[in-house]
Amino acid sequence: MSEPPQITATVAAFARISQTLDTLRRLEACRPPPAEIIVHVDAARHDCADAVRAAFPAVRVIVSETSVGPGGGRSRMTAAARHELVAAFDDDSYPMDADFFARAGEIFARFPDLSLATSQIVHPGETPAPDRRALREACGFNGGGVVFRRSHLLEAGGYLPLPLAYGVEEEDMALRLIERGRRLVFTPYLRVFHNSDLAHHAEPRINAASIANIALLAFLRYPPRFYPLAALQLANRVLFCLRIGRRRGVVAGLAMIPHHLWRMRAHRRLVSKAAVAAKLALRKGGWSDF
Repeated sequence: MSEPPQITATVAAFARISQTLDTLRRLEACRPPPAEIIVHVDAARHDCADAVRAAFPAVRVIVSETSVGPGGGRSRMTAAARHELVAAFDDDSYPMDADFFARAGEIFARFPDLSLATSQIVHPGETPAPDRRALREACGFNGGGVVFRRSHLLEAGGYLPLPLAYGVEEEDMALRLIERGRRLVFTPYLRVFHNSDLAHHAEPRINAASIANIALLAFLRYPPRFYPLAALQLANRVLFCLRIGRRRGVVAGLAMIPHHLWRMRAHRRLVSKAAVAAKLALRKGGWSDF
């Protein structure tokens, strides 16, 4: 019988204690379970950290005393991971299939050139697609349902430490990985349930951040020739918010852009024109069965 894959599972947590504990129970119920589990608790929420330690003594807990956001937490957990393969989850996301980690190990063993495999994400009320043994090239991923090579993410510099990283966390990391010639794929064979109706996306502060972060990504990474593209992306986001009734936060999001960019200026490292073009070209791709 082959050895189970050595995969670290990470969980980004904050204040949702019951959901965090439920996610940990589901991770430990997988067969095989992950080789280790790390939880990052953001913004000094020691009540959450203490609850995790009490219920799961074997789980490693990292606490940030300030708010570093989900990306900052994922970077800390990735750096602390003992294994090359890391499966990242949120406090409200977890594998749908008990053999998730066996499947992930199989994919990375079969495709040693892979840097990252993003999962099929299923929300409440949705019907999952068949867990087809197939993959296609991807230009992005979902940070709460992805398996990646630890060394590749760390070489790329880790995630941005941004408390509200909607729209920039995964897009930024994907762009930096593509810049380094890394291969990203999506596979429905890995299925993750995200136990959220995403209603919080309509909150004004989150709506504002999702708008400002589009400008932030362009400022941090895009060569100037792609600024018109960024302007179009920003306009499309504003129109989308207005069309679905998310008006609260739109003006605030636009107004916060100058300060937002100035505050994050130390993270500015432009990628090549070829990297942006390659990311755009990956938006459409065919399936490969395995």
